[in-house]
Amino acid sequence: MTVTLYALEGCPDCERVSEVLEAHDVAYETHWVEAPFSTRNVVKEVSNQRSVPVLEDDDRSVVMAVPDRIVEYVETTLA
Repeated sequence: MTVTLYALEGCPDCERVSEVLEAHDVAYETHWVEAPFSTRNVVKEVSNQRSVPVLEDDDRSVVMAVPDRIVEYVETTLA
């Protein structure tokens, strides 16, 4: 399973998603992005936006960018 979380250090929503992933023992990698919004090109390439958090699940070809939906996805699909 290849799950990647694109996150920004100090971002409350990113921390919440990370905690949910860990609580459900989901293996994932964190790709830390830079704070300046305009430099988050890697996030834009993945999700067509620059906001974080973004969850990418390669195995299911899923990319999600809304924290509540990411949490729901983790709890219902990945847990």
